[in-house]
Amino acid sequence: MAAVAVAALGGVSFGASASEAAPSPAAHPASAPASAVAERSASAHRQVPQVVTQVIGRGRVDGHRWSVALEFHRTLPKGYTLPTLPDGSTAPGTSLLCQRMYIGGVRIDHQGGRWADCQPVTGTQDPHASGELGLWGLHDKGLSGSRLMVSNPEADVAYGVVSLSDGTQVKAATVTVPGTTYRAWAAAIRDGRTITAVDQYDIHHKRLTHDTNWR
Repeated sequence: MAAVAVAALGGVSFGASASEAAPSPAAHPASAPASAVAERSASAHRQVPQVVTQVIGRGRVDGHRWSVALEFHRTLPKGYTLPTLPDGSTAPGTSLLCQRMYIGGVRIDHQGGRWADCQPVTGTQDPHASGELGLWGLHDKGLSGSRLMVSNPEADVAYGVVSLSDGTQVKAATVTVPGTTYRAWAAAIRDGRTITAVDQYDIHHKRLTHDTNWR
Protein backbone atom coordinates (compact mmCIF):
# COMPACT_ATOMS: atom_id res chain seq x y z
CA MET A 1 0.00 0.00 0.00
CA ALA A 2 2.81 2.41 0.93
CA ALA A 3 4.69 1.61 -2.26
CA VAL A 4 1.63 2.32 -4.37
CA ALA A 5 1.04 5.61 -2.57
CA VAL A 6 4.62 6.68 -3.07
CA ALA A 7 4.50 5.72 -6.73
CA ALA A 8 1.37 7.76 -7.26
CA LEU A 9 2.82 10.69 -5.39
CA GLY A 10 5.99 10.41 -7.40
CA GLY A 11 3.98 10.38 -10.60
CA VAL A 12 2.14 13.55 -9.62
CA SER A 13 5.35 15.32 -8.68
CA PHE A 14 6.93 14.35 -11.98
CA GLY A 15 3.97 15.57 -13.91
CA ALA A 16 4.04 18.90 -12.12
CA SER A 17 7.76 19.35 -12.71
CA ALA A 18 7.45 18.43 -16.36
CA SER A 19 4.60 20.88 -16.93
CA GLU A 20 6.57 23.70 -15.35
CA ALA A 21 9.61 22.98 -17.49
CA ALA A 22 7.79 22.49 -20.81
CA PRO A 23 4.20 21.82 -21.94
CA SER A 24 3.38 18.16 -22.17
CA PRO A 25 2.58 17.02 -25.72
CA ALA A 26 -0.53 15.29 -24.39
CA ALA A 27 -1.91 18.63 -23.14
CA HIS A 28 -2.52 20.06 -26.63
CA PRO A 29 -5.19 17.61 -27.82
CA ALA A 30 -7.05 18.08 -24.52
CA SER A 31 -7.20 21.90 -24.81
CA ALA A 32 -8.24 22.03 -28.47
CA PRO A 33 -11.74 20.53 -28.03
CA ALA A 34 -12.45 22.86 -25.07
CA SER A 35 -11.46 25.85 -27.19
CA ALA A 36 -13.63 24.68 -30.06
CA VAL A 37 -16.62 24.23 -27.76
CA ALA A 38 -16.13 27.72 -26.34
CA GLU A 39 -15.95 29.18 -29.84
CA ARG A 40 -19.12 27.41 -30.91
CA SER A 41 -20.87 28.64 -27.78
CA ALA A 42 -19.79 32.23 -28.45
CA SER A 43 -20.97 31.97 -32.05
CA ALA A 44 -24.36 30.74 -30.90
CA HIS A 45 -24.72 33.76 -28.61
CA ARG A 46 -23.76 36.11 -31.44
CA GLN A 47 -26.24 34.58 -33.90
CA VAL A 48 -28.88 37.07 -35.02
CA PRO A 49 -32.49 35.81 -34.84
CA GLN A 50 -34.15 35.34 -38.22
CA VAL A 51 -37.55 36.52 -36.99
CA VAL A 52 -38.05 39.42 -34.57
CA THR A 53 -41.50 40.19 -33.16
CA GLN A 54 -42.15 43.47 -31.35
CA VAL A 55 -45.42 44.26 -29.59
CA ILE A 56 -46.57 47.76 -30.57
CA GLY A 57 -49.64 48.01 -28.36
CA ARG A 58 -52.12 45.90 -26.43
CA GLY A 59 -55.09 46.26 -24.10
CA ARG A 60 -58.85 45.81 -23.98
CA VAL A 61 -61.55 47.43 -26.09
CA ASP A 62 -65.30 46.79 -25.77
CA GLY A 63 -64.51 43.89 -23.44
CA HIS A 64 -62.13 42.20 -25.91
CA ARG A 65 -58.36 41.88 -25.81
CA TRP A 66 -56.53 43.58 -28.66
CA SER A 67 -52.91 43.66 -29.76
CA VAL A 68 -50.71 44.90 -32.59
CA ALA A 69 -47.21 43.62 -33.32
CA LEU A 70 -44.63 44.05 -36.06
CA GLU A 71 -43.00 40.83 -37.22
CA PHE A 72 -39.72 41.21 -39.12
CA HIS A 73 -38.34 38.30 -41.16
CA ARG A 74 -34.67 38.89 -41.90
CA THR A 75 -34.92 36.78 -45.06
CA LEU A 76 -37.96 35.99 -47.19
CA PRO A 77 -39.68 33.07 -45.42
CA LYS A 78 -40.40 29.76 -47.06
CA GLY A 79 -43.79 29.80 -48.74
CA TYR A 80 -43.82 33.55 -49.37
CA THR A 81 -43.74 34.77 -52.97
CA LEU A 82 -42.84 38.34 -53.91
CA PRO A 83 -45.86 40.09 -55.48
CA THR A 84 -46.02 41.04 -59.14
CA LEU A 85 -46.19 44.74 -59.97
CA PRO A 86 -48.66 46.20 -62.51
CA ASP A 87 -45.91 46.35 -65.15
CA GLY A 88 -45.30 42.62 -64.80
CA SER A 89 -42.05 42.89 -62.86
CA THR A 90 -41.46 41.38 -59.43
CA ALA A 91 -41.54 43.65 -56.40
CA PRO A 92 -38.10 44.16 -54.82
CA GLY A 93 -37.34 42.87 -51.36
CA THR A 94 -34.96 40.69 -49.39
CA SER A 95 -36.89 40.67 -46.11
CA LEU A 96 -40.51 40.69 -44.96
CA LEU A 97 -42.33 42.99 -42.54
CA CYS A 98 -45.72 41.85 -41.23
CA GLN A 99 -48.28 43.74 -39.17
CA ARG A 100 -50.16 41.33 -36.90
CA MET A 101 -53.41 42.76 -35.49
CA TYR A 102 -55.85 40.94 -33.21
CA ILE A 103 -59.21 41.76 -31.66
CA GLY A 104 -60.80 39.19 -29.37
CA GLY A 105 -58.26 36.57 -30.42
CA VAL A 106 -59.12 36.90 -34.12
CA ARG A 107 -56.41 38.11 -36.50
CA ILE A 108 -57.56 40.92 -38.75
CA ASP A 109 -57.41 39.93 -42.44
CA HIS A 110 -56.86 36.26 -41.57
CA GLN A 111 -58.98 35.40 -44.60
CA GLY A 112 -56.10 36.58 -46.77
CA GLY A 113 -53.84 33.80 -45.54
CA ARG A 114 -50.63 33.68 -43.55
CA TRP A 115 -48.96 36.57 -45.36
CA ALA A 116 -51.85 39.02 -45.31
CA ASP A 117 -50.75 42.48 -44.09
CA CYS A 118 -47.11 41.70 -44.94
CA GLN A 119 -44.88 43.75 -47.23
CA PRO A 120 -41.47 42.98 -48.73
CA VAL A 121 -38.66 45.28 -47.61
CA THR A 122 -34.97 45.51 -48.36
CA GLY A 123 -32.92 44.87 -45.23
CA THR A 124 -33.51 46.56 -41.89
CA GLN A 125 -33.78 50.20 -43.00
CA ASP A 126 -36.08 50.35 -46.01
CA PRO A 127 -37.66 53.85 -46.10
CA HIS A 128 -40.63 52.56 -48.11
CA ALA A 129 -42.01 50.94 -44.95
CA SER A 130 -42.76 54.33 -43.35
CA GLY A 131 -45.47 56.92 -43.80
CA GLU A 132 -48.63 54.80 -43.73
CA LEU A 133 -51.67 55.26 -41.50
CA GLY A 134 -54.60 52.85 -41.46
CA LEU A 135 -57.83 51.98 -39.68
CA TRP A 136 -58.45 48.26 -39.23
CA GLY A 137 -61.27 46.10 -37.94
CA LEU A 138 -63.08 42.80 -38.23
CA HIS A 139 -66.22 44.29 -39.81
CA ASP A 140 -67.05 46.59 -42.72
CA LYS A 141 -63.37 47.19 -43.61
CA GLY A 142 -62.69 48.91 -40.32
CA LEU A 143 -65.60 51.33 -40.54
CA SER A 144 -67.66 49.80 -37.73
CA GLY A 145 -67.26 47.78 -34.55
CA SER A 146 -64.07 47.78 -32.48
CA ARG A 147 -61.24 49.19 -34.56
CA LEU A 148 -57.47 49.68 -34.48
CA MET A 149 -55.71 52.79 -35.75
CA VAL A 150 -52.15 51.85 -36.74
CA SER A 151 -49.47 54.22 -38.01
CA ASN A 152 -46.06 53.37 -39.49
CA PRO A 153 -44.66 56.88 -39.03
CA GLU A 154 -41.52 58.67 -40.07
CA ALA A 155 -38.53 58.56 -37.72
CA ASP A 156 -39.29 61.87 -36.00
CA VAL A 157 -42.77 60.84 -34.80
CA ALA A 158 -42.72 60.00 -31.08
CA TYR A 159 -46.43 59.43 -30.54
CA GLY A 160 -49.89 59.80 -32.01
CA VAL A 161 -53.16 61.14 -30.61
CA VAL A 162 -56.58 60.06 -31.88
CA SER A 163 -59.37 62.53 -31.03
CA LEU A 164 -62.94 61.21 -30.86
CA SER A 165 -66.35 62.82 -31.27
CA ASP A 166 -67.23 62.33 -27.60
CA GLY A 167 -64.34 64.60 -26.59
CA THR A 168 -61.97 61.84 -25.49
CA GLN A 169 -58.50 61.19 -26.86
CA VAL A 170 -56.37 58.08 -27.23
CA LYS A 171 -52.59 58.51 -27.10
CA ALA A 172 -50.11 55.89 -28.31
CA ALA A 173 -46.30 55.90 -28.28
CA THR A 174 -44.16 54.87 -31.23
CA VAL A 175 -42.34 51.55 -30.77
CA THR A 176 -39.44 50.33 -32.95
CA VAL A 177 -38.50 46.76 -33.86
CA PRO A 178 -35.04 46.14 -32.30
CA GLY A 179 -32.17 46.25 -34.78
CA THR A 180 -34.29 47.94 -37.47
CA THR A 181 -35.83 51.30 -38.32
CA TYR A 182 -39.33 49.81 -38.63
CA ARG A 183 -41.73 51.40 -36.19
CA ALA A 184 -45.41 51.87 -35.43
CA TRP A 185 -47.94 53.12 -32.92
CA ALA A 186 -51.39 51.64 -32.36
CA ALA A 187 -54.58 52.81 -30.66
CA ALA A 188 -57.88 51.00 -30.11
CA ILE A 189 -61.16 52.77 -30.97
CA ARG A 190 -64.35 51.70 -29.21
CA ASP A 191 -67.46 50.73 -31.14
CA GLY A 192 -69.73 53.67 -31.95
CA ARG A 193 -66.98 56.29 -31.67
CA THR A 194 -66.23 58.63 -34.59
CA ILE A 195 -62.70 59.88 -35.24
CA THR A 196 -62.46 63.65 -35.60
CA ALA A 197 -58.68 63.99 -35.97
CA VAL A 198 -55.41 62.07 -35.89
CA ASP A 199 -52.32 64.06 -34.89
CA GLN A 200 -48.68 62.98 -34.66
CA TYR A 201 -46.02 64.67 -32.52
CA ASP A 202 -42.25 64.62 -32.05
CA ILE A 203 -40.42 64.18 -28.73
CA HIS A 204 -40.75 67.93 -28.07
CA HIS A 205 -44.56 67.71 -28.44
CA LYS A 206 -44.51 69.65 -31.67
CA ARG A 207 -47.35 68.58 -33.95
CA LEU A 208 -46.03 67.16 -37.21
CA THR A 209 -49.21 65.96 -38.94
CA HIS A 210 -52.94 66.67 -38.66
CA ASP A 211 -55.44 64.40 -40.41
CA THR A 212 -59.24 64.76 -40.34
CA ASN A 213 -60.10 62.30 -43.12
CA TRP A 214 -61.29 59.53 -40.81
CA ARG A 215 -64.63 58.56 -39.33
